[in-house]
Amino acid sequence: MDKASRGALPGNEALGRATIRRISFRLLPFLMLSYLISYLDRVNAGFAALTMNREVGLTATMFGFGGGIFFISYCIFEIPSNLALQRVGARRWIARIMISWGLVSAAMALTAGPISFVFIRFLLGAAEAGFVPGVILFLTYWFPGRDLARMVGLFMMANPLAGFIGSPISAGLLGLDGLFGLHGWQWLFIIEALPAILLGILCLVWLPDRPAQANWLTADQKTWLAARLDEDRARPKRVADRSSWRVLSDPRVLLMALAYAGQATASGGLALWQPQLLKSFGLSNFDTGVLNAIPFGLGAMAMYLGGLSSDARGERVLHTALATAVTALSLVMTLFVSGLLPTLLLLCLAVIGLSAARGPFWALSSEWLSSGSAAVGLAQINAIGNGMLFFTNYGLGAIRDATHSWSLALMPMATFAGLATIIVLSLGRKQPATKVRYL
Repeated sequence: MDKASRGALPGNEALGRATIRRISFRLLPFLMLSYLISYLDRVNAGFAALTMNREVGLTATMFGFGGGIFFISYCIFEIPSNLALQRVGARRWIARIMISWGLVSAAMALTAGPISFVFIRFLLGAAEAGFVPGVILFLTYWFPGRDLARMVGLFMMANPLAGFIGSPISAGLLGLDGLFGLHGWQWLFIIEALPAILLGILCLVWLPDRPAQANWLTADQKTWLAARLDEDRARPKRVADRSSWRVLSDPRVLLMALAYAGQATASGGLALWQPQLLKSFGLSNFDTGVLNAIPFGLGAMAMYLGGLSSDARGERVLHTALATAVTALSLVMTLFVSGLLPTLLLLCLAVIGLSAARGPFWALSSEWLSSGSAAVGLAQINAIGNGMLFFTNYGLGAIRDATHSWSLALMPMATFAGLATIIVLSLGRKQPATKVRYL
């Protein structure tokens, strides 16, 4: 066997590490930045609401309904979007998603009342549908299972980073009120939408669809990666290749979707409502932006460390379940505290928990799905999980209007997080550790 052939063997640790490192540096920064902008455009209505709600006549219930309707269209178009990505390729489809959501996000500046707010939010959900499960599916084309939780965790660090970086920026953009006759919240929507359009155009020249098309990988690296991915696909899966309808209705896929709702509802709900919650303590818009960034900054670190720990131990179930339990308990504890600092501490713990669970959860889902069922299964999990945000956001607004209590309004999210813990533990009780080392 010649030197080149030996270098391509799956057991070559040095070659494997070099391959993963090169792929990571090439793909992850772009994908993380894209997700950061995506999430910022999804939740910047939370900061716009500090002034927009009063100016266009939105009650908490109306805002919650409009905030939640995003996830109805997101849910409807999620699976078709992922199937389209699989058919036309990640490069073109992710570019389409980013450009369309940027244009619709900018159109949020046209909000004139409850009807237009709800309508544009519905369009925004349809435009963004498929981005997250599409990227996760895309990552399974590039990273072996032993690296997947860490890579998904790195990608999803953009979620809390959007809150950490975007909070002070969004608060600052509200200060543009009156410039060229526009409200500050209108400038917020317009300015924060522009990067999505630019990144969508860049996507067309930056992302290859598959490793075979990556001219920045050597032949040995491509051979090594193909062997490792083939090895992963050969392992037994809980959800085997089958028709799309059978994957959609598989009880394990549906339960994992409900489990994901524990993370998605807390993440999306806090991102949308936390600025108003913090401002209720009498803070200025700027102070609200600074304090709102703290939980998300800590969440970004927890997301990376959660994926790193899960990959190092080859364990997914407990990493997911214990983290969501922290979120559930933290949200429940807000019922028993008062004051800004205790509330902020509990919000930090809640965001840390839901962030730490993300990488292990998606790695677990990917490991349980065969390659033939992954596109539909991942989209179904993400769609239903995020679809629950309609009910929690609407319920949160209605509870807030009825009781004037933020703590009570957080309980729907706490309920889903607690349920997620139970489901993951139940599904994973017979799942052995699957740690894989290069030999």
